Amino acid sequence: MGERILLAAPSLANLGDLVRHHHERCDGSGYPDRLAGEAIPLGSRMIAVCAAFAAMMRHRPFSDAITVEEGLDELRRCSGSQFDPLSLRSSSA
Repeated sequence: MGERILLAAPSLANLGDLVRHHHERCDGSGYPDRLAGEAIPLGSRMIAVCAAFAAMMRHRPFSDAITVEEGLDELRRCSGSQFDPLSLRSSSA
């Protein structure tokens, strides 16, 4: 849906691919196209990490917010499967 919205706005159309693939997983088990590793656009990999971290920091009807450190631990735990391990190489993440 996000991709279609962006494609309808000429000045944002080039971002459609990034939004389309931000639910892909580094291990290839994501969607919509089951891309893996570097086949996933870098911007999509970055959006995936940011969106997941932001979601973890918010209270939601099905889960409580967690601490920043717990969120970073979760990102590290999922590095290489859900998230690109290169995006989490910094010692601060």
